[in-house]
Amino acid sequence: MLDSRDGANTPHIMSVSELNRLAKEVLEQSFPLFWVSGEISNLTRAASGHWYFSLKDAGAQVSCVMFRGRNSYLDWVPKEGDKVEARALVTLYEARGSFQLTIEFLQRAGAGALFEAFEKLKAKLQQEGLFDPAFKQAIPAHPKQIGIVTSADAAALHDVLTTLRRRMPSIPVVIYPTPVQGKGAAVQIAKAINNAHERNECDVLIICRGGGSMEDLWQFNEEVVARAIANCRIPTISGVGHETDFTICDFVADARAATPTAAAELVSPSREALLNRLKQLGLHLNKNCQDTFNQRAQMLDYLARRLVSPAQQIAQQKSQLAQVSRRLLLAIKQQLQNKQSNLNQLAQNLHHLNPQAVLTRGYALAQTKDGQIINNSDQIKAGDAIHLTFGEGEAEATVSKTS
Repeated sequence: MLDSRDGANTPHIMSVSELNRLAKEVLEQSFPLFWVSGEISNLTRAASGHWYFSLKDAGAQVSCVMFRGRNSYLDWVPKEGDKVEARALVTLYEARGSFQLTIEFLQRAGAGALFEAFEKLKAKLQQEGLFDPAFKQAIPAHPKQIGIVTSADAAALHDVLTTLRRRMPSIPVVIYPTPVQGKGAAVQIAKAINNAHERNECDVLIICRGGGSMEDLWQFNEEVVARAIANCRIPTISGVGHETDFTICDFVADARAATPTAAAELVSPSREALLNRLKQLGLHLNKNCQDTFNQRAQMLDYLARRLVSPAQQIAQQKSQLAQVSRRLLLAIKQQLQNKQSNLNQLAQNLHHLNPQAVLTRGYALAQTKDGQIINNSDQIKAGDAIHLTFGEGEAEATVSKTS
């Protein structure tokens, strides 16, 4: 660069900061995110949480930094001499003018090949239906006996047994010991699972081990273990590694637990929770019984008020009978009075209609000699003898003339 000073062309003089900034921009633009392998050396874990180290091979080395926001996602901590594979960006630390790599992700060397093998087997078994939810068995809520497939010396076994004793100490446990790491461990794990399947003495089977790297957990990614789990008639729970770890075992098992402890919690009902539930049910039952008792007591009091003793019943019946008798006598008397009044009225009417009474008023009853009442002059003729009846007395007469 040229600069014009006093009419002369002179070169532009950059500051060190400007130089480093430009160099940093060139490096970052020239090297996109890439993978690099090497051996860790000069590892320092700063109080800030950042990691500083070098990656080296036989001919060179490069300074690296992995900031806390990135290394916190790793489930392992590197150490001196570890062979690793890093996904990184090239940059320049401007304050010192130091060329360095900013590490975005770090894994042990060979992990990429393991991951590829993992995905390949996973796709194969999934296509065969070993992961199909339709074939998975339900985990019993109250198992009578629990089986555990793990190493007898594993910390995971201690965690599982401690959890089971805390939650439900009355459930018997059967341990099927097996190596869970190292050469040939997968075959031994499969044999332990097959043994549990053949003995068929447990209601649920926990397959577990503690956390570790992908290489540490690789035995649970082997096909022989997956097929043993798929063939097991006992409901299985995979409790391998930590929450972020996934193995083929997790996908094939009937259920996955984030940790061995979580697996133990999944298969064992909480004794404390059951006792609390029992207590609540007891309180509820007592309340219902008390409510029912109170209701029945009120009903009894109500019925008692309606209940009458035999003596009271007899007295009431006598009283009712006396009342009925009085009403009956009154009704009879009234009926007799009504009949008597009717009879008197009829007698009076009869008296008024009595021919004899008419005769007493000056009338006479004329009859032929054969006793027929004469009510028409056509019934007689002159010279006929007739009989006359008066109010008092009778007489015989001869008809002298009719008209």
